[in-house]
Amino acid sequence: MSTLLVFSIIAVYFSLLILISYLTSRKADTSSFFTGNRQSPWYVVAFGMVGASLSGVTFISVPGEVGNSAFTYFQVVLGYQAGYLFIAMILLPIYYKLNLVSIYTYIDNRFGIASYKTSAIFFLISKIIGASFRLFLVATVLQIAFFDAFGIPFWITVVVTILLIWIYTFKAGIKTIVWTDTFQTFFMLLAVVVTIYLIGDALNMSFSDMFHEIKKSEYSKMFDWDWRSDRNFFKQFLAGAFIAIVMTGLDQDMMQKNLTCRNIKDARKNMIWFSLSLIPFNFLFLTLGALLYLFVAHTGISFTDPNGFFYVAETGKYLHTDQLFPELAIHHFSIFAGITFLLGIIAAAFSSADSALTALTTSFTVDVLGVDVQKDSADTRRKKRWIHIGFSILILLVIIIFKAINNDSVINQVFRVAGYTYGPLLGLFAFGLFTKFQVKDKWVPVVAVLSPVLSYVISLNSETWFNGYKFGFELLLVNGFLMFIGLMLLRKKKLASE
Repeated sequence: MSTLLVFSIIAVYFSLLILISYLTSRKADTSSFFTGNRQSPWYVVAFGMVGASLSGVTFISVPGEVGNSAFTYFQVVLGYQAGYLFIAMILLPIYYKLNLVSIYTYIDNRFGIASYKTSAIFFLISKIIGASFRLFLVATVLQIAFFDAFGIPFWITVVVTILLIWIYTFKAGIKTIVWTDTFQTFFMLLAVVVTIYLIGDALNMSFSDMFHEIKKSEYSKMFDWDWRSDRNFFKQFLAGAFIAIVMTGLDQDMMQKNLTCRNIKDARKNMIWFSLSLIPFNFLFLTLGALLYLFVAHTGISFTDPNGFFYVAETGKYLHTDQLFPELAIHHFSIFAGITFLLGIIAAAFSSADSALTALTTSFTVDVLGVDVQKDSADTRRKKRWIHIGFSILILLVIIIFKAINNDSVINQVFRVAGYTYGPLLGLFAFGLFTKFQVKDKWVPVVAVLSPVLSYVISLNSETWFNGYKFGFELLLVNGFLMFIGLMLLRKKKLASE
């Protein structure tokens, strides 16, 4: 694919995003940036949330991970459904009743200022790392497809990537993102369907043929019942349920979109339809992954990435699976397939990264600085602008660090980090929702730091201590449980209702 073609695709795509930003930001005020004036249609929010939830991690990392774990990731997807139902029936009514801008204000109302600031800080850490992982993927693809041809270093690619996001989100924030995410979700899903069709065409297979080839291959394994395995069904299902709760229901990024709906009824419809749609969409990504490996096996492709991260031998095994889809799409598929992939990965990565940047700005402005964003003052607009810029720079630095140390698939990295950073949030919200106890607020930050540290120690020694048991994504539950126990030790005799 020529660099001129790649540049033209990127230019046209972002011109459309900027056009959407222009149309949605007219008459926008400070409230538009943070709440979308609570006028978003629920079906638009639901469809846009699909793209934000799947993101560039799913687009690249899930298909690549099929080579390591087959279809077992689908066990996590099934667990998502239980988590999203909990969000719709338990969390959303609380958020709407309190008319929240930041969901962490609930912790302030329930426990106090130290607990509130702790929850906000853990979200900020979680989201900075998660957004950086996701943007790392798209920056890597743009580097391969365009910037390498001109000898431009990776850090400049990252600067350009973040700058493009900043341009179309800086004015109207979440009000614009609700609509740009819908646009980008469409392109991401279209890219997957088209790529599957093109692979089938290249292999002279009908959809029926592809289904049978996948079914009889090693990649079709979906359920793992070995209790020691980190991919055991019950571990994955429970992990999926709690990952959905913490990475959506306790995440300002995802909830900020929900809170732009007109009322609780619309927000619930949005959450339920969004969750159900993730089942077929994730199955599509897993199917794509199996077909990528079958394509390599049928065509006998063998190549090595110059950075040493990616290797394909006669066995068809990959040491760094995140490189599989980009490498095949850009260098081994047709030009049309390459264009489709490029649009898909840009749409997937930016649909999650843009809202993450807005959510970080919102949480820091409301939770850390205590700014009343309902007031459209010059001071509020100035703070919002500089905070928005500051987080853009911080994400840039984290991506560059991640580039230097990355040695695993990003989907695994995201969930592994979530296990440590979202655990204290899970424990805090669970204690607030399911007990009536008040806590010694000033000691909550200490427990919030200790719980992930202890979780790490347990994970490090689990195979020795627990007869070969290896923790996977369910480490999040251990972390949340330790936080809950810590809060029990900090409880006061006086109940919260007294």
